[in-house]
Amino acid sequence: MTKITVVGSLSMDLVVSASKRPLAGETVIGTNLSLFPGGKGANQAVAAARLGADVTMVGCVGDDAYGEMIVANLASQQVDTSLVKRFTNQTSGTAHITVAEGDNSIIVIKGANDCVSASLIEEARATIAASDIVLTQYEIPLPMIAYLADVCESEGTPLLVNPAPAATVAPETLAKFSYLTPNESEAALIFGQQSRADSFGAFPGELLITLGADGVCFKETTVPAFKVAVTDTTGAGDTFNGAFAVGLAEGQSLAEAVRFGNAAAALSVQKLGAQSGMPTRAAVEELLAK
Repeated sequence: MTKITVVGSLSMDLVVSASKRPLAGETVIGTNLSLFPGGKGANQAVAAARLGADVTMVGCVGDDAYGEMIVANLASQQVDTSLVKRFTNQTSGTAHITVAEGDNSIIVIKGANDCVSASLIEEARATIAASDIVLTQYEIPLPMIAYLADVCESEGTPLLVNPAPAATVAPETLAKFSYLTPNESEAALIFGQQSRADSFGAFPGELLITLGADGVCFKETTVPAFKVAVTDTTGAGDTFNGAFAVGLAEGQSLAEAVRFGNAAAALSVQKLGAQSGMPTRAAVEELLAK
């Protein structure tokens, strides 16, 4: 079984559905409120676990009811939570999501996710060293992304970075990422006004730009998305990253791992919520076989 470690955020998603987004100063009547365990780190961990990987989550929650729910949910998904730390006098992270007009808008409150520290990453060093790949995102303190990159480099473990929400890091840190998976707006922030070809040439690792319904591009290749009816795009990127990591860890080629990730993401958008829509291995393989 492939071993994957996720160092990242854990939160509770509060999802409001409405027919439209409110404009400034406007009140809109919503149709539904749902609570789902989330956070980009936890989402990617669950996505990978459902696809058959042995997954360890490294992160922080608060000493509130949301924290208990987040950890219990990870355990129910067969994710190892022994490196998830609870902090007193801290609230767990939350994401406030509006689903309207076929897309979503998200406000993230980081809460205990800001407690991810160098000491926690050091506690996870042996797990990182034993992993086939490590995933991280930008919902934990950016200095810890740099620290994690140093640890992965020293241990010889590939690091897959999903740079969301968009932020800039030092070039010397960026150079230590094995795989980088921004969407188009995140790529524009990281690489400026460079063309895609120049961006691919500027990044020393493997750069993959996710294009939503148009698929994923890398170098001269675009792997198209699967065409499906969309219910909720929340968590689609996390599903892609978790599945892509599984594909890489299993030795799939870059194109094969991207297609595997695209299939998982296509299945995820057909249900409401991030983790609730994440598919099983059997479902992904069935779609790939069509």
